[in-house]
Amino acid sequence: MEKVKRTPGRSYGQFCALARALDVVGDRWNLLIVRELLPGPLRYNELKSFLAGIATNLLAERLRSLEGHGIVERRLGDAGVLYALTPWGAGLREPMEALGRWGAPLMTTGRGGDSFQPRWLVLALPALLPGATATPAVELGFEVDGFLIVLHIDENGPRAVAEPDRRPETVLTAAPEVVVGLATGALTVDQAVAAGGIRGDAEVLRRAFPAR
Repeated sequence: MEKVKRTPGRSYGQFCALARALDVVGDRWNLLIVRELLPGPLRYNELKSFLAGIATNLLAERLRSLEGHGIVERRLGDAGVLYALTPWGAGLREPMEALGRWGAPLMTTGRGGDSFQPRWLVLALPALLPGATATPAVELGFEVDGFLIVLHIDENGPRAVAEPDRRPETVLTAAPEVVVGLATGALTVDQAVAAGGIRGDAEVLRRAFPAR
């Protein structure tokens, strides 16, 4: 792997993998930028719209830093310049999923006035289902605020896709709190269906979320 340069004066100065990782991604907003790019490349304005509260100049500075460290790269597509994760940057998925699982109890206080983007569930759903497998495979959709996410579980575990090419036969339409409650086991399938609405077979949901 290529040597990663750390920014002088912004390092913990510790010969420790965790400290050096934080030298690179520990600045405020960095991991949230990675979260947005895990489902796929985005234009600058899309990133800005998904990251409510970040100033334009700060987003530009954070992107430059992440590019400089080899975590983000720019690509030229039909829609213009896109920001995407490098293979090394995409390797942050696993530690970020683990951090999301650790933080799940903090969600019990509810959403309050916090902003929310349905695409964040693309990272959260697999993270909240560690070790989940299904044979044969099971596939279902979640429609949250008009945004469709497909969850696929097979013998290799769970994975989620945003804005898929095709709509699965079973789709649960619900608020984000309901989807998170179902994934964490705080809600049963019947409670989630009662709180939202389902098109298709509820048995598919039961296979994906067996009683815990």
